[in-house]
Amino acid sequence: MTPNARFKARLTAREPLIGCFVKTPHPTVIEVLGAGPLDFLILDGEHSPFDRTAIDACMLAARAVDCAVLVRVPDDRATTILGVLDSGAAGVVVPHVTSADQARALARAMHYVPGGRGIAGTTRAGGYGALGLAEHRRRARDEVSLICQIEEREGVDCFQEIADVPDVDALFVGRADLSVSYGHDDFSSPEINDICAEILGAKRAATGLFCAPAETIGTWRSNGASFFVTGSDHTFLQQGATALRTGFSTGITMTGDRP
Repeated sequence: MTPNARFKARLTAREPLIGCFVKTPHPTVIEVLGAGPLDFLILDGEHSPFDRTAIDACMLAARAVDCAVLVRVPDDRATTILGVLDSGAAGVVVPHVTSADQARALARAMHYVPGGRGIAGTTRAGGYGALGLAEHRRRARDEVSLICQIEEREGVDCFQEIADVPDVDALFVGRADLSVSYGHDDFSSPEINDICAEILGAKRAATGLFCAPAETIGTWRSNGASFFVTGSDHTFLQQGATALRTGFSTGITMTGDRP
């Protein structure tokens, strides 16, 4: 089973999964993080400078370390999704999904169906021509995941309808944008917590959300979440530098030395 197929099987089975966002468009970041203990990575193409060339290079690194890497796309255009999937991505996280009709269009763009994803067997996803058309189509069903991000009032109003769309594998709650949509500056406000709990209890599709690195996930797990995104490569760099500075300063203080 490929890393992408393994990820999709675990996601749809609602096994607990932990991953992080990647904000830096460089394959070395994927090589380092992908060889570690996380279950998946997400290239943040919505808020970071990932063009198609950068995504392609990162997916090549993902193959080298057998890591499932998804892409949070900047928009819901079929052409955007096509390029991401042809590069070999494990799937897409689509922001601002607000209706079942939009989810159905996304599902069609993900798969080789009439009016859906355009097929080219000579891509990385197609094994550069080695798989053959039938095998390429079969693998695409097993290896690509569609995750719809719920972060608007309109999406909250119909989240179960979105979850019920065939080929929607998971809902991902975007608490920051959701907070803005409801007029809050704190994404842990009681109202947002209640809305998150409701969405995480969606039927059929798996559910998940972003959590701060130090946040306790037990409550969200009990609400139904199984798919957790925690921090990013930027977070890890900042935390590592802070820990180094703190340890260095503590050592100086303890020995009575002056910096």
